[in-house]
Amino acid sequence: MRFIDEVRVEVRGGNGGKGCSSFRREKYIPRGGPDGGDGGRGGHVIFVAAARKNTLQELYLRKRLIARNGQSGMGSDCHGKYGTDVVIEVPIGTIVKDEDGHILADMSHDGEEFFVARGGAGGMGNARFATSTNRAPRYCQPGMEGEQGIRYLELKLMADVGLVGLPNAGKSTLLARISNARPKIADYPFTTIKPMLGQVFMDDGDGFVVADIPGLIEGAHEGKGLGHRFLRHIERTAVLLHMVDAACEDGKPVREQIEEINGELEGYGDALLNKPKLLVFNKCDALLDEERAAIEEEIATMGLETYFISAVSGEGVQLLLHRIYEQVLNLRARLAKEAADKEADRIEAIEELNDSFEE
Repeated sequence: MRFIDEVRVEVRGGNGGKGCSSFRREKYIPRGGPDGGDGGRGGHVIFVAAARKNTLQELYLRKRLIARNGQSGMGSDCHGKYGTDVVIEVPIGTIVKDEDGHILADMSHDGEEFFVARGGAGGMGNARFATSTNRAPRYCQPGMEGEQGIRYLELKLMADVGLVGLPNAGKSTLLARISNARPKIADYPFTTIKPMLGQVFMDDGDGFVVADIPGLIEGAHEGKGLGHRFLRHIERTAVLLHMVDAACEDGKPVREQIEEINGELEGYGDALLNKPKLLVFNKCDALLDEERAAIEEEIATMGLETYFISAVSGEGVQLLLHRIYEQVLNLRARLAKEAADKEADRIEAIEELNDSFEE
């Protein structure tokens, strides 16, 4: 399955059915009166966030989402049937935008629904217009048109931790060791050409989700290489793991590697640059003691929290995982407190409004 994270789609809600103008005509029942039924509502186009989805491929292939029209009303007070809704599952983290780029919905919870195009209301039949002074109305309403337009969908993966680094830094190897993901691993750059998600399970049964994006190169924030298109997938993460190849075969100094990635994050925007970061030196099993000491001395002035690991042998990985988990739990606690404070403010505002009505 291809990884599709951007889609342009045409949506159109169904038109409402027209009302019916009809009169009851039966033997022995003179002046039966109007009995025209209402038209049915047009179908909606609905997006539903689903945890089992991880790509927008279905919408990439369909292009147009058109709901059915409502059925027209009929005599004998029979109402028209509602148009069938078009319900599409999208991945959690999908953002829906209009043609002007305004965000209409940010679908961040499993089961969350968004009516992207509502169906038109059905027209009323002539039975609705009967009054004591107008007992035989001969008019009815047409159905209303459904909403329609162009919508742009953009997927931002819902992950707690994002892996960033230059190509061949060992991000995929680490992801495969700590999670249930099985990314492609090879000894050449850009083996990862699409974002990968992996679930990490901790000893308490809880865990977190890690996102590995394709390796960044200089100029990635301007569209070079594969990184720019996928940088948005780590905007929602709680912490970034900045992976550095400590045994770089090209001989590139570690400080230069670090500054190159930081430059790309800064070029993308503050959303990534200001995130909590852990500096992770991979392939430390290939370092001599004096080489490791030289690296520690070189980065001492940078003030970054640093870990030395080997994704292949597992050295230092457990210590890193526990630190990541601590960061993730802190973010979850902060978000929960913010949500609780917001709910408390809402309840307080409602109580104040009720008190003002009582007075």
